[in-house]
Amino acid sequence: MKLGIMVEGQEDVTWERWLRVVDLAESLGFDSLWRSDHLFSVVGASDRASLALWPSLTAVALRTERIRFGQLVSPVTFRHPVELAQHAVALDHLSGGRYVLGVGAGWYEREHRAFGFALPPARERVERLREALDVIRLLWSGEPVSYQGTHFTLDNAVLRPRPLAPSGVPIMIGGGGEQRTLRLVAAYATEWNPGFIDPDGFRRKDEVLRAYCREIGRDPGTIRRTLMAGYVIGRSENELRARAMRLQEFLTGEQPLYFTRRYEPDEFLAELRRRWWFVGRPGEIVEQLRAWAAAGIDVVMLQTLDLDDTDQIELVAEQVLPFV
Repeated sequence: MKLGIMVEGQEDVTWERWLRVVDLAESLGFDSLWRSDHLFSVVGASDRASLALWPSLTAVALRTERIRFGQLVSPVTFRHPVELAQHAVALDHLSGGRYVLGVGAGWYEREHRAFGFALPPARERVERLREALDVIRLLWSGEPVSYQGTHFTLDNAVLRPRPLAPSGVPIMIGGGGEQRTLRLVAAYATEWNPGFIDPDGFRRKDEVLRAYCREIGRDPGTIRRTLMAGYVIGRSENELRARAMRLQEFLTGEQPLYFTRRYEPDEFLAELRRRWWFVGRPGEIVEQLRAWAAAGIDVVMLQTLDLDDTDQIELVAEQVLPFV
């Protein structure tokens, strides 16, 4: 198993905070660095800054030499596939092939309404995602492309340069819909992230994905399974409780997306464990990670919310990373 860091770029992520975590991910031995793609806070904290997607990823490409990186994930409801295709190739070249293009169907209704983007029903969103993936891969050929879909159209379009690898830039698809999204994962993805999920739910969806791979003659082992999950780590129970309380404040906003009420420290830690967060002292988190590895997860992205608390990242690097 490999460990990466995931940052919610819309939750008051400044350049100072972002560049600090970029440097830590590179220097401390993490596999990868990921960030969300939202235009404003998903917990409804309207005073929080949102760091622009493409400049932040460009900074990673130019500032690092080792880690993989990408977004988790860009919704095709407000990111056009031509934009995604061109930026992906640029980051691919800048980083020497370390960039992963993360895409999804879109989900946050309040964000779409606020900025004037339509959020169609789920079936239509997944169809839009399928067309976007077709457009992206066709454009990466570097040849003239004409395409007529329901949502996207190309007329003798040419996009160059090509990706570094003949197979194109690696694509991560986010989502776990068993009827439609997992078919797209089988057909298009090099990496899959099912979103927030428990082990039993992951195993069930993984079996569905394997069946779709068999239908099209693809080796399911060629798809990297990833998990994004929150964590609270501490050297002692007091440190764990203190960190949990700071986290609860961070997740407080106008939208009850995560939690609908406030908890006492131990109650909050119990609730996080119930939701399959990684919670505890370093040794406990190692065991929790090993259980996910046994379930088939290849990469865990640790959702790091308080970027001013660099001690938690350093603690994971020192006492968790060497053991997984």
